[in-house]
Amino acid sequence: MLADGPVPVIVREGRVFDVSAAAQTTADLFDLAEPAGVEGSYLCDVADLTVGGDAHALLAPIDLQCVKACGVTFAVSAIERVIEERARGDASAAAAIRAELEDKIGGGIRAVVPGSDEAARLKAALIEAGMWSQYLEVAIGPDAEVFTKAPVLSSVGWGAEVGIRSDSIWNNPEPEVVVIVNAAGKAVGATLGNDVNLRDFEGRSALLLGKAKDNNAACAIGPFVRLFDDGFTIDDVRNAELDLVIEGPEGYRLDGHSSMNQISRDPLELVRQTLSEHQYPDGFALFLGTLFAPVQDRDEPGRGFTHKIGDTVSIHSPKLGTLANRVTTSKDAAPWTFGIRDLYRSLAARRVAEPA
Repeated sequence: MLADGPVPVIVREGRVFDVSAAAQTTADLFDLAEPAGVEGSYLCDVADLTVGGDAHALLAPIDLQCVKACGVTFAVSAIERVIEERARGDASAAAAIRAELEDKIGGGIRAVVPGSDEAARLKAALIEAGMWSQYLEVAIGPDAEVFTKAPVLSSVGWGAEVGIRSDSIWNNPEPEVVVIVNAAGKAVGATLGNDVNLRDFEGRSALLLGKAKDNNAACAIGPFVRLFDDGFTIDDVRNAELDLVIEGPEGYRLDGHSSMNQISRDPLELVRQTLSEHQYPDGFALFLGTLFAPVQDRDEPGRGFTHKIGDTVSIHSPKLGTLANRVTTSKDAAPWTFGIRDLYRSLAARRVAEPA
């Protein structure tokens, strides 16, 4: 961030370059034929980037893009969503339900291809057994779950605080790969994301998905978008390994992992389903879902994991870097990141007013 507002940057060999002369927003940048080749003026070194309102503060690496997300794209996440639904958001009831579901359907969900004849047969068997769920529909049915995660310009970046609703008592981070898609519907790169999730809200009713997912500072993306080229392709997304570390103010530590090669639907198929019959004039960022579902007890036996204020969440993948954020409430999340809205509105208006 500069004195007169944020600028899109390119990072090469540890150096940060301002490319605003070629693209006023990252949405513009990703629409270029060769965004990775854009030249710019030297701004600072990566080590000089900070958090907050300083001259070289690093914001989320997207701006005018819509933020979309896919849910229940892994077998484990399907089972956990059914648990939330059956427990009505009560963490203390989750363990017994988990054991029953894993015993009866865990292996079946892992082995089936969504939308296949085998999936249809599994669905029929689960309906007959009284175990069908709306979450299993999107896990093994033909249509993926795709929802809008956050409004334009509301995502936070590396180092910023992430928000949990102050009235949530069962929640967790969701470490995910985020694919960046330009206005032409082309996947141009990827980054890391934390799709902060409220298990108690969504567990009470799937109709509370908006409250469970879309809250102040509840969407973290970063640190940078790695653009696709000969050294980094969609195959790297398909095989990405993500490590998660949660460190609590009381000395608590939780280690988690998510392997993209366990995903039930191909990333480009999820992009296709997101595009569907929708136009995205500034492109979109797409969270691909996660294998991670914390079940370890943090405080009381049988209560599972939930965040505490002051937790630090670090998501790392070797080819995408590390996204680190501290947990606060959505009420208390720092508002400075949202001060860029007026600038980007003026830039968007200028793009419409100026001839191509």
